[in-house]
Amino acid sequence: MRPASPARSAPDDGLQAHALPAAEVLRILAAHEAGLDTAEAERRLLRYGPNRLPPPRRRSLAGVVIGQFRSPFIYLLLAAAAVSFALGRALDAGFILVVLALNATIGSVQEWRAEVHSRALLALLGGQAVAWRDGQRTALPAEALVPGDVVELESGQRVPADSRLLHAEHLLVDESLLTGESASVRKHAGVAVPVDAPLGDRATMLHAGTNVQVGRARGVVTATGRHTRMGHMAAALETPPTPPPLVRRMARFTRQVGALALVLIALLVATELGRGVDAGQVFLLAVALAVSAIPEGLPVAMTVALSIATHRMARRNVLVRHLPAVEGLGACTLIATDKTGTLTLNRLTLEQVWRPGTGALPAGDPRARPLLDAGCRASEPATRGECGVTGDAVDLAFIDAALDLGLDGPTLADGPAVARIPFEPALRLAAAFRPLPDGLHAFAKGAPEAILPRCTNTTPDAAAAVDAMTAAGYRVLAVASGPAEEPGEAALQGLRLEGLAGLIDPLRPEARDAVHRARMAGIRVVMVTGDHPRTAQAIAASLGLADGTPRVATRMPWQPSMPDGNALADVDVFARTEPMQKQAIVRALQSAGHVVAVTGDGVNDAPALHAADIGVAMGRGGTDVARDAADLVLTDDNFASIVAGVEEGRTAYGNLRKVIALVISTGAAEIMLMLCATLTGLPPPLTAVQLLWLNLVTNGMQDVALAFEKGEPDALAQPPRAANAPIFDRPMIEQVLLGGATMAALSFGLYAWALDQGIAHPVAQGLVLWLLVWCENAHCLNCRSERRSAFRIPLRDNRLLMAAILGTQALQMLVLAVPPLRAVLGLDGVSLVTGLSLSAAALVPLAVMEAYKAWRRRAHPDVATAAA
Repeated sequence: MRPASPARSAPDDGLQAHALPAAEVLRILAAHEAGLDTAEAERRLLRYGPNRLPPPRRRSLAGVVIGQFRSPFIYLLLAAAAVSFALGRALDAGFILVVLALNATIGSVQEWRAEVHSRALLALLGGQAVAWRDGQRTALPAEALVPGDVVELESGQRVPADSRLLHAEHLLVDESLLTGESASVRKHAGVAVPVDAPLGDRATMLHAGTNVQVGRARGVVTATGRHTRMGHMAAALETPPTPPPLVRRMARFTRQVGALALVLIALLVATELGRGVDAGQVFLLAVALAVSAIPEGLPVAMTVALSIATHRMARRNVLVRHLPAVEGLGACTLIATDKTGTLTLNRLTLEQVWRPGTGALPAGDPRARPLLDAGCRASEPATRGECGVTGDAVDLAFIDAALDLGLDGPTLADGPAVARIPFEPALRLAAAFRPLPDGLHAFAKGAPEAILPRCTNTTPDAAAAVDAMTAAGYRVLAVASGPAEEPGEAALQGLRLEGLAGLIDPLRPEARDAVHRARMAGIRVVMVTGDHPRTAQAIAASLGLADGTPRVATRMPWQPSMPDGNALADVDVFARTEPMQKQAIVRALQSAGHVVAVTGDGVNDAPALHAADIGVAMGRGGTDVARDAADLVLTDDNFASIVAGVEEGRTAYGNLRKVIALVISTGAAEIMLMLCATLTGLPPPLTAVQLLWLNLVTNGMQDVALAFEKGEPDALAQPPRAANAPIFDRPMIEQVLLGGATMAALSFGLYAWALDQGIAHPVAQGLVLWLLVWCENAHCLNCRSERRSAFRIPLRDNRLLMAAILGTQALQMLVLAVPPLRAVLGLDGVSLVTGLSLSAAALVPLAVMEAYKAWRRRAHPDVATAAA
């Protein structure tokens, strides 16, 4: 009699259905092979919910937009705009608000796109299912399935829910979606599976989202929706993603800039008020200093720098989904890469054979024909459909190798077979019995230890060949044939060994060189795969992941807790890993101080891609889930493109530093100038409008133009930056202070001299304004490289910057021809000849910074060659 009461507890991993007999699973789930009745199914549907993944938590578009304004940097800009409006300085405030609006728009679009990370997963549990209800075979929506339902599946169908097999006929399932292993998995209902068996070895289970390749099955649903393995990964994608390195650095940097600016402004205001200066004038001075101190053009310049890098990356087959990830890839210190489909072609290939009396041969050698002929005859027929030829990956590898040699592999496999012995774990071989002109013959292929004892021509050489091929990373199968009296396992004796077949998922041709280039760039590369440790180690050795024998970690004893990142420092290969283990490995490596880039192509990689600092998905062979969880997508599925992306990422970060150096040093020069005047009792050397004009013409164009600089020639020869390295490090501080102090000293000297000579205060201010325009334009050339001489970088390499500099001077001269503008900017008393004569002073910042760079090259000879 069928039990009517529902299961007492929600099915989850605690059930361990893979290790229990099918009858025991049915008992625990209060189910029966005839299926549930409709009333019970409805009760369970209310209890467990529909068989679909919960939609990810989403914010409204308004919430995303508002979130763009939640940063100290934005608060400072908003405060400056408010003060400018209060004083009637609409031009100042309008400029700042335009920048804020542009920055918020770009950030909102990108964050809104990130809200779709989990949508592709939802589709994997959709569609129709066939289940037994009320004792009848019924078609129903997959989302209506509940734990205890008995479902039926056949080749070509997607598994709708996690299920314990009750019956299976020649069942092959593609689980690469979850495990990353390219070979289809043979499933059985009655085998014993250990409780601690990894996901890929659970032969009694079907998992939601995987695909049935060959055969038929009946199973009882053990978990639906969020409780499935797919649901666990969807939950992992709902956690907040790791902020890219650039976001973390910029947040710290903007806090530092804002705090320092407020302190300096407060000091100046207090000093002026203490001297009895009118409060209104002091307030105006504070506004002017806020405009100078806060680099309002930096968000736009940063966005432009990253957008340019995005375009350059696209030309090198790297599609950027999130702008900050551009720089993040350049900052990565470790790449954790999937093997199947990323480093390899994801196509099981028969590459090498061994034949008695002949020895090792390439699979394309004509002497391999007898082995391939027998291997094809032992194979099961391939399925031909709209999606191409499908079937067991091993059988297809034999057929492809036979076709390459001119044999009709499909005919050999599809020809009449009197009987078959399907592969069973206990037997470890598969066989087919076929009629030939001289009678019935048996053709068998399987594990060497299962085939060799059944052959009459086995020699010690065969065992040695097995060891050698296994050590080389091959999956080794033995092939045998011989006459048979009648079909059956008893006939598989006295066979003739045709030889050994070595199968492998071959490396991509460019993978080894790409790994070498990554290591030369100071980036550690580790492989995370579901493959067997010996196979993974052999592939890692052929890739050159380590200087010696690659170190392998397998069957992680720390599952499911996160391992100690420092304990993983010497591991080159993580084998037999499961999806959530990959995520734990990534987080552990991050805790050890690494900036981790993760590559992958399957759903099994999505949690790790999401957790990584930079997720890199495959564009051609990858799944939608992997692409949506990633920050970057390789359009050519080429691991080598990652190295190109690293180079462009480092260039983007270098250009961003150049922009910051220009913006901060020019702002520092203006603040130092104002400080010198205040501390010496002189009136302000610049008005608020002059400061705004100065920032507009010297930063508004030049800082963006600097983002177009070509990369340093030795970008890949430099080690990656430390994960916690600040943007404003010692070299930049030195250059900013030296450049700013030089420009401030020149300007203050001219200002003090002009007043001492009795020149009117407005005219002296006009002279200072024009001098600073010259100096800050010259300083743009200093900022083109932190190490190389400005005179060694061709001007034609950045024509936009040259145009911006010339355009600034043209605007400055044009102002003299427009009386209202000339009056507002205080240039009424400055002639064109006088303004142009000040250009000679611009050589001073160039000379000072050239001397500093020369000193740095002598003090740090490791950069002398690249900087020369």
